[in-house]
Amino acid sequence: MNYSKKDLIDLRDFYRNQLLNDTVPFWFPRSYDSQCGGFLLMRDADGTLIDDDKAVWIQGRATWLLSTLYNTVDDKRDTVAKVWLEGAKLGYDFLNKYCFDSDGQMFFHVTRDGKPIRKRRYFFSETFYVIAAAAYARASGSEEAAHNAREVFGQCIAYATGQKKLQSKFTATRPAKGIGVPMIMINTAQQLRNTIGDERCDEWITKWIEEIERDFVKDDIKCVMEQVAPDGGIIDHIDGRTLNPGHAIEGAWFILHEAKYRNNDPRLIELGCKMLDYMWERGWDSEYGGILYFRDVFNKPVQEYWQDMKFWWPHNETIIATLLAYLLTGNSKYAEWHKMVNDYSYSHFHDKQNGEWFGYLHRDGTIAQTAKGNLFKGPFHLPRQEWYCWQLLDYYIEQY
Repeated sequence: MNYSKKDLIDLRDFYRNQLLNDTVPFWFPRSYDSQCGGFLLMRDADGTLIDDDKAVWIQGRATWLLSTLYNTVDDKRDTVAKVWLEGAKLGYDFLNKYCFDSDGQMFFHVTRDGKPIRKRRYFFSETFYVIAAAAYARASGSEEAAHNAREVFGQCIAYATGQKKLQSKFTATRPAKGIGVPMIMINTAQQLRNTIGDERCDEWITKWIEEIERDFVKDDIKCVMEQVAPDGGIIDHIDGRTLNPGHAIEGAWFILHEAKYRNNDPRLIELGCKMLDYMWERGWDSEYGGILYFRDVFNKPVQEYWQDMKFWWPHNETIIATLLAYLLTGNSKYAEWHKMVNDYSYSHFHDKQNGEWFGYLHRDGTIAQTAKGNLFKGPFHLPRQEWYCWQLLDYYIEQY
């Protein structure tokens, strides 16, 4: 199948409508915490608050979203944009006031009023701070926010390269590295470059793409590994064999996005599409539809009991990746895949009564639990997907 211009316009309008009239209104402005700052995002299906703790990741992600909406949704400038900017300031100020420890590392989980509960042994809170501060700097014109975004981005580079050490979760017995670090750093740099700019971004994005291609993409077995040995070798133990197809597909669209940015770079298009192809084959559930959460590289049993569930966010990433692959290549296979994952997702995850998506399905597509927000799920993957697809389609429709 192929998408006609009318199909693309219909898709663009669908994503825009879902974002502005369904997804975003579920969260905002009711999640603004005017008392303590930041956002109250742990919510049940109908929006009822189920916990008032705050995940630092999602405080940053929500700040990024609100700032990005303010920066890009021109026709809302005179209506709700002011409310978005006010919300973004709540998030940005809360992050700065409560979410950095005295050693400079950020917390992962804090109380409603900002008391620290937990730190993680990686620096993803910092990466979400970078994209939040950068987007807020563009929205508000704050030089302080721009400085902070670039400063923390430098710290993230130091963590990613080992120049700055974090406490390790494992001993040195079986050294490994994960695809998550180069992936998240690619996207962090892309967001920083797009909002306020930073001369380091292009060079580092190239290095992280090269690392993924060299060490994680395995052409001989048509796979993208989730973790490997330091030299890129496969670690033939349960953890080392475990794949996360949706995560690798997210990495694929980061690379395809970079290909588009670099004037449709053919080598990056080939790499991104190859990663998508490999992990669609391993992740798509041909019996029930949807993306399986974990797989084993050699098709052995997977340890985690949720391995055959359907989580919301891999579907958001796959919707983006398949649409981007189609628009970059014109290959009808990607239009077909996009329709398959889009139709599955909006018919199974979407809550037509209350808006937004449920987060967790059993393999057969039935709802596992009703929470819309928790320490890991909030206003990010779904609204980012809808916003990105809308913006992407706008661009290609103009070129049609």
